[in-house]
Amino acid sequence: MEQRYLGRTGLRVSRIGLGTLTWGRDTDEHDASDLLKTFWDAGGTLVDTADVYGDGEAEYLLGRLMGSLVPRRDLVISTKAGSLADPDRPVDGSRGHLLAALDASLARLGTDHVDVWHVHAYDPYTPLEETLHALDLAVSSGRARYAGVANFCGWQLAKAATWQLAAPGARTRLASTQLEYSLLQRGVEREVLPAALDLGVGLLPSSPLGRGVLTGKYRTGTPSDSRGASAHMAPFVAPYLDDAAGRIVEAVSTAADGLAVTPLQVALAWVRDRPGVAAPIVGARNARQLTAALSVEALSLPDEICRALDDVSEPEHRYPDHDWSTL
Repeated sequence: MEQRYLGRTGLRVSRIGLGTLTWGRDTDEHDASDLLKTFWDAGGTLVDTADVYGDGEAEYLLGRLMGSLVPRRDLVISTKAGSLADPDRPVDGSRGHLLAALDASLARLGTDHVDVWHVHAYDPYTPLEETLHALDLAVSSGRARYAGVANFCGWQLAKAATWQLAAPGARTRLASTQLEYSLLQRGVEREVLPAALDLGVGLLPSSPLGRGVLTGKYRTGTPSDSRGASAHMAPFVAPYLDDAAGRIVEAVSTAADGLAVTPLQVALAWVRDRPGVAAPIVGARNARQLTAALSVEALSLPDEICRALDDVSEPEHRYPDHDWSTL
């Protein structure tokens, strides 16, 4: 698998990442083992997790598999901290919480460092410089090799990345930002992506297949074995089952028919090769699904197909979005 640099750093990652959102909950150890081995055999390196996935079980499971199945040195481990299962305080970006969470992640993963450590979300109640200082301490102590953020909007990302660059050598630059990005969700193109490109922050798209909808599996209804049919995942899928999304899915399916490939391959190739993207994070339920996603490695979409998909999924830009001069 082709390797790419993560943002404006020297860290190289596989251009498709493996997500672990369902590990320890819907994905058991047997399936997780198959997923990791399939990913590693294909040349994949970037594995993304978080301290809240499966209430910590995802990290614990990944740590066990690293010790017995795949060498730690062959993987680029990314994890996140700061998100809480607390309706009164869903995010805690305080230095104390973040560093304690990192230590707990390292214990579950069974390693002395993670390769990329992300703040999971912006905390409006903690000074941003305090949150970012936790990233500096994590890197300077060797517990994290690189740092990034997730789910920051445009101004939040720009402020954070600029703060880090204001004291070169004393603060660690942001390597990456992780947000949802697909043909069904192009909101990052308004402000986040321009900021990331300008400041040298690599984008790690989550849900690059539109929460599974871009595979075309929901074109004629909701399959009984799909995430859309499960009680806890149905609300996650539902926003992308409207008429507007349906038109985009039909365009993807038409392109796939013309290229003799699958809608999954078309949708994933499109987001993988967008400007600023380092590696889409794919969350497969089993090795068969992952193999289908990894088969995109040999596919590059023709320019005319990209233009057609761009047109049908074009987000609406209105003042004062970044490209105001064309409005």
